[in-house]
Parts: sequence; structure tokens; C-alpha cells
Amino acid sequence: MAELQTHAQGAGQANLEKREYQQELNRVLTFKDLLIYGMVFMVPIAPMSVYGIVSQSSFGMVPLVYLVGIIAMVFTALSYSRMSKEFPIAGSVYAYVQRGLNPHIGFLAGWMILVDYILAPALLYAFSGMWLHSLVPSVPSIVWVVLFVAINTLINARGVQLAAKTNFILLGVEIIALLIFIGYAVKFVFVDGLGTGGFSLSPIYQPEHLNLGFIATATSIAVLSFLGFDGISTLAEETKNPQKTVGRATIAALVILGVIFMVQTYMAALVHPKYTNLDPDMGFFDIAKQAGGPFLYYVLIIVNIIAAGIANALAAQSAISRILYSMSRDKLLPGSSFLGKIHPKYKTPFNATLFVGLLSLIVANVLKIDTIIKFVNFGALTSFMLLNITVFAYFYIKKKERGLGAVLKYVLFPLLGFAIIAYVWSGFDKVTFIVGFSWLAIGIIVGAVKSKGYKIVPQLKDL
Repeated sequence: MAELQTHAQGAGQANLEKREYQQELNRVLTFKDLLIYGMVFMVPIAPMSVYGIVSQSSFGMVPLVYLVGIIAMVFTALSYSRMSKEFPIAGSVYAYVQRGLNPHIGFLAGWMILVDYILAPALLYAFSGMWLHSLVPSVPSIVWVVLFVAINTLINARGVQLAAKTNFILLGVEIIALLIFIGYAVKFVFVDGLGTGGFSLSPIYQPEHLNLGFIATATSIAVLSFLGFDGISTLAEETKNPQKTVGRATIAALVILGVIFMVQTYMAALVHPKYTNLDPDMGFFDIAKQAGGPFLYYVLIIVNIIAAGIANALAAQSAISRILYSMSRDKLLPGSSFLGKIHPKYKTPFNATLFVGLLSLIVANVLKIDTIIKFVNFGALTSFMLLNITVFAYFYIKKKERGLGAVLKYVLFPLLGFAIIAYVWSGFDKVTFIVGFSWLAIGIIVGAVKSKGYKIVPQLKDL
């Protein structure tokens, strides 16, 4: 009777025990918590910081770019959803590829996503420190970086429930700021009759510019804008009924954020339809000043700093600490005995969290921002391609799922996801490939050492 009463909450734990893992993390998160986490990770106001660049690259059709992004990324999100139901554990793409395709390739998939998640917080801290230094020149950037690292490390180390509550508050701050902007924009356009003076199709449809070249450019921009939805899967072992909840939250976060991106950029285009004269770096904030004056300008800058330096970085640091924990639990990383430890009171991957905080502090002050960006993008998209291949290989080839529905879910959709990501991946510049393949080469060496020349196959505890 007790087992029946706790079936929903204990489903994920039962699967872990069957696979010989012990339930060490605190299983308390709900669908709402995961949805908020995913939204915070992708940042609801993310288009503000890149609006000027994206607008000039898309002939002012920024909302259309994000619509393309939703369509492009939903196939990879579906692949995450499929695999999260099959393997509800904390390793995300590492665990999925390891168990669904090949243990050694799974390690390399984890290695590639590591560079994304490890460096993402450092990138966010570097940007936030730079922005705050420009507002308060008397305070060096490194001071702000240290402050953000300390805040996020403390929150993540103290427990996933505290992180979830913090995410809720930070998401609220971003949404309120966004609503304030929309309110000013509506008044500016529809009440004062300025900007376009009313609704316009130009931000979403200009037939003279719509061609394969535009779609290709839009896809390249949009795919990189949606990185982060995949982080939801790293919280599987802290989620109630993860087989159902993780996949639903992944798809929902992607679609909801896509709609939010489209709404805010559409309103910005109505306020300032002449995209050619926008400042590439400060375009959205200049539009905010046009609609709401200096007050709105500074509010949005400050909220963007909070969103990047605390909210987004908090989510990224949480995700990478779980992947480090998962790979270390399988004894596949140098220092696994240290990184795989769980705090006895807080039930968090405590050592991994501290390690990520320290590493982020170092990287944010050593590597150049453009170098970090190249690492992050290459690692994320490479692991996404491996994930999509895994869905096809595991369900259609290995499990022999057949029928029309299976062909759609396990052949067409993942291969479309692979093709879209591969297209964007192929467009990286030479330096990005050099940096990315160098990291991959290091991973191959580490994997060879840990597996005695790839002769020892890691024990897959889910089989």
C-alpha cells in the first residue's frame, strides 16, 4: 500500500534503484519548478541584448527569426523529451548517448556539453561585470564577477529548493520589466500614434526578402538564441515523476519563451521601424529610451545585468554541477571521487558546485569573451547532433520501434533536428572549429586514459 501511495513521486527513484544508482539528490521539483528553471536559463529578455544585430541581419524581421527558432529547435527538444522518459537521470545528453548509442561516444557527448555548461556561467559573469563597470566605472569588473559568483554558488550549494525559489523571483523581475516595456511601447505606438502608428506586417513578413538565404541566416541566429532549454534534463533526479515532467517542461519552456521573444521584438519594431540606424549593441535599449525615456532605458539595462549575472548564470551553474556529478558518479572524470560527492545536509552536488564557481571566476578573468562564446556554441551544437542520432539509433534501430508514428518520432523528427543543427554547426568560422576540435581531442585522450585505450567499457547501470 505504501508503494502505491508514493508511486508518482517515487517512479524516478525506483528506476534509479533498478539501475543500481542510489537516490542521493533531493527529489522535490515539480513541473512548475522545471518550467521556471528552463525559462530563466533561456532568459525571457535575451533578445534585448542582441536586438540591434539581429534586426540588421534580418531586415527588421526579428519576430520571424524567433519563430524560425521555435520550429528549428523543437525537433531537438522532442529528442530530449523522448530520452528523458527512457532514462530519467541527471546526466542529460551524456547519459542519453551513453545508454542509447555507445558508452564511449556518450562520454564524448558529455565532454562536449561540459565545455558549454562550464564556460556559460563564466561568459555571463564576464558580460555582467563589463556592463556594470560601464555604469559604475569606479568599481572594477572583477569585483562584480566575484560578487555574482559568490551569490550563485551559495544559492546552488544550499539546495535545489532555494535555487527554485530564487528562480521564481528572478523570473518575476524579468517579466515585470518586460511588461513595463510593452506598456510604454503600446502607449507610444497606439495612443500617441508614433513609430508605425499601429499594427504592421513588416516585422514578420516582407516577401521581397523571404528566400532560402534569409531562412538560413535566421536559423543560424535563432538556434544559438535558444540554448538552455536542454538544461532542464539535468534536474531529472531532483524531480517528481521525471519520466513525464522533464519532457513536458522542456517543450513548454521552448515554446513559451519563443512566443515571449516574438512579442517583445515585434513591439520594439513598431516603436522604431527603421532598423538600419540601430546601434548593434544598444539598439533595444535605445528603443526603450525612445518609448519610455531614461527611466526605462536604465531599468532594462539593470534588469538585463541581473538576468545574465544572477538568473541565467545560476541556472547554468546548477546544470553543469549535475552533469559533473553524473559523470563523476560513473568514475569517468579526473577527480571523480571529489566531484561526485553529495552534501549530507543539502543533498546537492556540493563539491561540483564549488568547483564550477571557482572555475567560472578564473575563466571570466582570463579568457576573452569571444573565445568563450566559440567554446560554448561548438560544445552545445555538437552534443545536440549526437543526441538526435541517438534517438534514431536507440528507438528505431535497437528497440525496433516501427509503424507510422515511430517513423515520425524516431526517424523524421530527430533527423530533421540533426540536419538543422548540423547546418548551423557547419557555418562556424575556422577559429571556432580549431577551438572546438582541440577540446574534443583532449576529451578523446581523457577517455582513452580512463578506459585503458577504450578497451574497458563503462558499466551501464541502467541495463
